[in-house]
Amino acid sequence: MLADDHVWVVVLAGGVGSRFWPVSTPERPKQLLPLASDQPLISDTMERARALVPDARIRILAGEHLARPFASALAGFPRDGYWIEPRARGTAPVLAWAAHKLMGIDPDAVMVSLHADHLIRPLDAFAETVAAAVRVARREDALVCIGVTPDRIETGYGHVEPGAPLDAGGSVSAYRVRAFHEKPDSATARRYVDQGYLWNTGIFVWKASRLLEEIDRHAPEVSAYMPLLEKSAEAFFDAVPVSVIDRAVMERSERVATVRATFTWDDVGNWEALSRTRAPDEHGNVAVGKARAIDARDNVVFAEEGEVVLFGVEDLVVVRTRDTTLVLPRGRAADLKTLLAELEKRA
Repeated sequence: MLADDHVWVVVLAGGVGSRFWPVSTPERPKQLLPLASDQPLISDTMERARALVPDARIRILAGEHLARPFASALAGFPRDGYWIEPRARGTAPVLAWAAHKLMGIDPDAVMVSLHADHLIRPLDAFAETVAAAVRVARREDALVCIGVTPDRIETGYGHVEPGAPLDAGGSVSAYRVRAFHEKPDSATARRYVDQGYLWNTGIFVWKASRLLEEIDRHAPEVSAYMPLLEKSAEAFFDAVPVSVIDRAVMERSERVATVRATFTWDDVGNWEALSRTRAPDEHGNVAVGKARAIDARDNVVFAEEGEVVLFGVEDLVVVRTRDTTLVLPRGRAADLKTLLAELEKRA
């Protein structure tokens, strides 16, 4: 656990995770599914949060409809640890709101912003990296992004271009950020890896006061509505437009740093990710639930009901629920939103 008593962990736990359809739904979103271990992703995330701070300094941000299922998954977590997001408006408004609330509790608060649905291992390396990020956030009065050294060419992640080195203390490397780069094509992603760029994990560390100052300076689409928080959170979320913290603040600010993670990370973005989060059999097949594979290789199976039998196939995703069976090539797993839009059009 971190020695700094002013560190607070904020868990972003909204969202549906539509790329995990048909299992993920608004009532039972991705973060409540056992995708990285035998427990829900939100439970894995809480283990990480509790490695940093006590429950009294953890806040879970989510919609009202998720409070009860989260309470079931996280037995013993205090009810006042949930901050109910009145309306989904993206990461910039919700983090601005969280920083505003934390300033009212602890004016010296340092926020660690985690996503509820990532895979991170091992726990001690995660704690070591976050501790270094906290030190950089304090020493440099900076907004700190945690970056990961790529282990493959990945077009689905944003990349961080590190600049001049910074002293993070200990063995973790830190740098000023030269630039953020959006999700690249394959050739560009390969060049980024060759040039030492990092993956942007979306895990951020900053003083709450510094975040609010940078929002005021760089994100008028959010700061213009901040006075409404004096009235109510509902008034703020009803009025503020959708925006994400990366574009609204991180890409615009000059006070941005990154630390190089000593842990492995995956955003568990779609069904194909199970090939990385779960151990495969000797033929590369990964299964959650009851499944048998005969003369089959490199398939991903998620079976909530019954049994899935694979014979003579390869590179498929097969998902079975009580009502729906989904079959698609692994290479199309990232395109599931396109399928959902087409199904809605045909309904």
